[in-house]
Amino acid sequence: MNAKALRGFLLDAFFMTVGAMFYAVCINAFTAPNNIAAGGVTGVATMLQYVFGTPIGLMVLLINVPIVVWGMVEIGYKLVVKTLAAVVLSSVMIDIFAKFMPAYRGDPILVAIFAGVCEGVGLSLTFIRGATTGGTDMAARLVGRRLPQFSMGKLMLVIDGLVVVASGFVYGSIENAMYACIVIFVSTSLIDSILYGTDAGTGKMFLVMSPKVKEIGGRIMREVERGVTYLDSQGGYSEEPSKTLLCVVRRFEVFQVQSIIKEVDKNAFVIVGDAGEITGEGFRPMHGDDKPLKELLQKAKGPANKEDA
Repeated sequence: MNAKALRGFLLDAFFMTVGAMFYAVCINAFTAPNNIAAGGVTGVATMLQYVFGTPIGLMVLLINVPIVVWGMVEIGYKLVVKTLAAVVLSSVMIDIFAKFMPAYRGDPILVAIFAGVCEGVGLSLTFIRGATTGGTDMAARLVGRRLPQFSMGKLMLVIDGLVVVASGFVYGSIENAMYACIVIFVSTSLIDSILYGTDAGTGKMFLVMSPKVKEIGGRIMREVERGVTYLDSQGGYSEEPSKTLLCVVRRFEVFQVQSIIKEVDKNAFVIVGDAGEITGEGFRPMHGDDKPLKELLQKAKGPANKEDA
């Protein structure tokens, strides 16, 4: 392992470990003691602990196993390995922190707000290094590959919403479900601010000049699932015709794209700029571009066509 690879590995381990610790604080200090299941696999595991007394971390790991295996089959082992590591870390941290973390049972609004902050910070630290915590986000990504007309955010909202509704029945309290909604709102807003900036329609634009742009573009489309465009260009000094790769990504995907470029061609000439506003597939939808549900369902039955972005 060379120095750069070792540095990347240590940064991954540090960010994901600290992120798992923040997430464990959220679960053990705020949500679980106050019967709040804020969506996702962790929300299901929290309800199982309430009903059967099972350890939350262990159940998170067990529920995530089939999701991660599905991800390995659909996406590939190398792309899921960070998520697997994040799932194991968060599961272990949740059960370790459960042994000594004091529970806060004060004002329910404060519980929901601080739970959302801890969850948002923890997940952001994990997402920054190109990993996920499995569960809702991984499931939504996998389902989204089958139904590309539905955004990942909408799919996550549906899955989390079902868990929150179920929690109202399990705990016998609609207020607990409402507090879970506050946790989700705070955490997702914080994640958006940390990863995307204050506007979800912003991101980063890559211009890549390299003799291996086709290989770089292929990996970006497969691994990051972002479209690319190849522009005809000509070197001013050599006057040789060439191709320039254009790609726009969200802020948390910058690390993945940069890693791909370095692996394929460490001598590539790369320009990374701010994209002040991005509209279209995978970003902010165009105004007035909403399609009726009937049309979307009909499209889902036919073959999905992927267009370059």
